[in-house]
Amino acid sequence: MTLFLIVLLTALAFEYINGFHDTANSIATVVSTKVLTPRQAILLATVMNLAGALIMGTSVAKTIGAGIVDTSVIAMPTVLCALLGAIFWNVLTWWLGLPSSSSHALIGGLCGAALASTHGDWSVLHWATGLWPKVVGPMLIAPCVGFVVAAIVMFTLYKALSRVRPRFINMIFGKLQVMSAAWMGFSHGSNDAQKTMGIVTLALLTGTQTGAFKDLPEWLSFLRVETMEVHTWVIIACALTMAAGTAAGGWRIIKTMGHKMVKLQPINGFAAETTAAMVIETATHFGVPLSTTHVISTSIMGVGSVKRFSAVKWGIVGRIVWAWVLTIPVTGLIGYGLMRLAHLLFSFEWMA
Repeated sequence: MTLFLIVLLTALAFEYINGFHDTANSIATVVSTKVLTPRQAILLATVMNLAGALIMGTSVAKTIGAGIVDTSVIAMPTVLCALLGAIFWNVLTWWLGLPSSSSHALIGGLCGAALASTHGDWSVLHWATGLWPKVVGPMLIAPCVGFVVAAIVMFTLYKALSRVRPRFINMIFGKLQVMSAAWMGFSHGSNDAQKTMGIVTLALLTGTQTGAFKDLPEWLSFLRVETMEVHTWVIIACALTMAAGTAAGGWRIIKTMGHKMVKLQPINGFAAETTAAMVIETATHFGVPLSTTHVISTSIMGVGSVKRFSAVKWGIVGRIVWAWVLTIPVTGLIGYGLMRLAHLLFSFEWMA
């Protein structure tokens, strides 16, 4: 029971960090275009992240909890090592101001820890039904879709409004961008908050199957989980924690996405946010734990490239892409290393 409480607190810490790490996904463009002040933008993102997390079901949570690795090989320390690997990567990339994927950090940590638990048995990873169709495939396709669709939307808007005064365009799209930023915040909450819901439910399922909760008093019976069904208290706890993290802000990444990659106007921000929100909502519907960071970043690149290709600072983009490429391998190695270290330092019976 003690180890489960540690896992639960670590999972909520990851969710909090995920909130301030990914705040930039929702508000970087609306802050950079000066449509909203930073305080207003964070308040909007916090409310919409919370709404998205509470309303949009648990399909992504079930993918994280049961669709990536074989749950029969998961123990409490496996979950803990996965979370610690993801937290380390999130804090590092936040410190460097790089918008990396919290989703992929968690998935990488979970895969690495699971491999260490089975001494390198790759068959415990659900390649055909989980990792390829719901992680690797979308990781490659979604950023491309975000870039192309955002560029098409931006090009269409430029053509349709070519004879309209810039002042009028800024006024109209300044109002529309508030709506697109709200949708972006909602879609981010609907997808990202579910990942921690899934990992907490996986810990509950593990504790139930290993008998860790068998001697608990009746008033703690809500901790016993027989299937990968996400309980209401888990949804509420994760949603509120992410909202709190969002309220804390993530200014290092906001500066990178909102100012350093490309200079944006309200019409650009509207196109990027609308495109990204549409892609993320589609992924959530199909239970895909998508990287919201990848999608909004490439959507910003797409709208910037329509202005002129040189408007995008490709050197900074290169650093961001390297962070994307390294996320799963690095967190996988960290999760693997932590799990192997745990086996060496503690008896498995104590940790189960």
